[in-house]
Amino acid sequence: MTNLARRRFFKGRQNSTHQALPWAVSKTDFFDKCERCTLCISACETQIIKKGDGGFPTIDFSQGECSYCYQCASVCPQPIFNLKSTNPWQQTVSIDASCLTMQKVTCRSCEDACEPMAITFKAILASPAQPVINTDLCNGCGACIKPCPTQSLTISQGEH
Repeated sequence: MTNLARRRFFKGRQNSTHQALPWAVSKTDFFDKCERCTLCISACETQIIKKGDGGFPTIDFSQGECSYCYQCASVCPQPIFNLKSTNPWQQTVSIDASCLTMQKVTCRSCEDACEPMAITFKAILASPAQPVINTDLCNGCGACIKPCPTQSLTISQGEH
């Protein structure tokens, strides 16, 4: 019989740059108890769950957005996910200086992709409107990431 604790010890602890899946009980529990079976990767309807370092599943928003279908949690044989009725995750979106609007070029691709309308643009005199993220409306789905031509948006786990 396979000793998963021993296997985890030799493969090393999950790199902290990887993101736990939605509804994960905690990042620590997720990476301690995940068996790396890839069932969640196969179940993801938007194909944003990819195999990361060490074989752990991670989210790749450059491929698309999370539809919150809960399939990843449903197929997991481990008790590492909360119930669907809970908040899937706490994430924050940030925009860096490579954003086209900060380079005085008009672009609103992130706003167009944001279904909950969490990204709006604030008019600034003699300059293109600048993006503003309403963290109360943002659900962390990642829809704004893929369409950004300069890959200026990033999502990280944490409190809004």
